[in-house]
Amino acid sequence: MESHGDVLQDLGRREACHPAGVVLQTTIGLTQVLQLSAPCQSNHPRDVVSLLRCTRQSLGIMASSRGALIGRLVLHEPEEEHIDCSILGPSGHAITGDLNQLSRLNLSSDARYLILVEKDAIFQRLAEDRLYNQLPCILITAKGYPDIATRFILHRLSQTFPNMPIFALVDWNPAGLSILCTYKYGSISMGLESYRYACNVKWLGLRGDDLQLIPQSAFQELKPRDLQIAKSLLSSKFLQDTHRAELTRMVETGTRAEIEALYCHGFDFLGKFIARKIVQGDYI
Repeated sequence: MESHGDVLQDLGRREACHPAGVVLQTTIGLTQVLQLSAPCQSNHPRDVVSLLRCTRQSLGIMASSRGALIGRLVLHEPEEEHIDCSILGPSGHAITGDLNQLSRLNLSSDARYLILVEKDAIFQRLAEDRLYNQLPCILITAKGYPDIATRFILHRLSQTFPNMPIFALVDWNPAGLSILCTYKYGSISMGLESYRYACNVKWLGLRGDDLQLIPQSAFQELKPRDLQIAKSLLSSKFLQDTHRAELTRMVETGTRAEIEALYCHGFDFLGKFIARKIVQGDYI
């Protein structure tokens, strides 16, 4: 465990890392790379914000980002050209890791729904189908486990458009539910920032009621890692009863299913599946 002095030393290095006073999370503590393991390095930002009781944004710490968004949203940064996210290619707009830049964006949208997609492949499939032209929505993905920048912009969208519900499309497995819960409740690894970017996310799918649409051959056995995640989630006091019931079903059946299994009905089925569930209020 490092002392507060070590943490503050790392903080003091940030001005030397970038002329604008912004430092990538991955560069913090870089000079100690030979002495410390990678997991220790990744905890430096958390230690700093916990010690100083402030945010990464206020310290100029820029998180590495994998996220992207697309759909009925226009982004406009002061003195910059606007970005119409409805006319982009299927890869969408890459979300910057600079939280200060994200906070300066002016957001405008006529969308009615915000759809959070676990996987980049599914995101690009829906983007290619221009789902947002059929269903007025914004699609957003972190391409797996949520990074801070994707959570930040999702929270900004939820604050800017408070009447726009957020729906999550994740695999029916413990990892999928864990991803949903990170958006909904926060992440322990973020320390004091855990709840800052939490959003009211609804679970659209995949859920137990959707499994009848999936062929038996598409189901997979839970892996040890799945069971480990499930055990952790089941011990959480934050997990709501409906989510707990879904997770218990996964564990009891020992099975998991991926969103891609719905492609057995055709590649255009997924968009129809999403629209039907939203219109029918089929989410928890």
